[in-house]
Amino acid sequence: MAKSAFSVNLEYFLLRFFCALVNVIPYALAMALARGFGWIGFHVVRFNRARTLERIRSVFPEKSPRECRVIAVRSLQNVLQTGVEMMRAPKLDRAWMDRYVKDGSHYKGLLQEFVDEGKGVVIMVPHSGNWYMAAWAMAKYGLPLFAIAARQRNPKLNAWMNRQYGDIEVLDRDNRSTLIQIHQRLRDGRAFAILPDLRVRTPDVEVDFLGGRANVSHAGAAFAVNSGCPIVLAVMTRENGRHVFHYLKALRPDPAADKKEETRRLTREALKLLSDEIVKHPGDWYWYNKRWILEPVKK
Repeated sequence: MAKSAFSVNLEYFLLRFFCALVNVIPYALAMALARGFGWIGFHVVRFNRARTLERIRSVFPEKSPRECRVIAVRSLQNVLQTGVEMMRAPKLDRAWMDRYVKDGSHYKGLLQEFVDEGKGVVIMVPHSGNWYMAAWAMAKYGLPLFAIAARQRNPKLNAWMNRQYGDIEVLDRDNRSTLIQIHQRLRDGRAFAILPDLRVRTPDVEVDFLGGRANVSHAGAAFAVNSGCPIVLAVMTRENGRHVFHYLKALRPDPAADKKEETRRLTREALKLLSDEIVKHPGDWYWYNKRWILEPVKK
């Protein structure tokens, strides 16, 4: 259902108002305010507090109530900080990346080696730290990067989001030709950034994740298998005011294996590695996601 013109314009006005506010104040102050609002959101507004704490306790039954609250607060703060950086995205140039993304140019060089093989590369980064920053930084350093995103219901917000992606080419997830475009770009030797940690609504590949079983999409691994390119796994975290790119591993498909079985194998191995890293940095992961990854799928 399309939004009314009034809703479209009001939402866009509010967004631009907050963008102007966030961009006029220093970065450090904007981030401090985001952390403050995150604390208020959890302790005062109690934004999805009960549900989020229940999720954290289900994954970490050994942690105390206080430890679970600390994880939940930090997770909400991280989301708001990510929002601040999204609003400031046009200002985040290469010099900014040199200052705030630890060893960003080093990891770009590592990923470029995979790109130079000529078959492309699938980069899987979960909703941890500022997951956008992994793509923004690599693109600023010159990695030929593309991604997919759902179209926003508000066309003005959708256009704004596309502008904020900057040097990253973003394909419309809802376009019928998108699958063809992804395969073409991988064949051209480009890097495809994808979020692998969303629960899909129909049965797909069951994986071990956060101590439970999750149903996730096989798409990322399928692109790698069909293109013969590697999957690079990484996790972003925030540490001492900087973004840290945790390179985990590169998985390569076996060209002699059955494609369906190889896709399932790579999906399971990738999600297991990402899960282990999220457990090490739980405060950086997005526990507030509506599509809770460990929620059973209705069959």
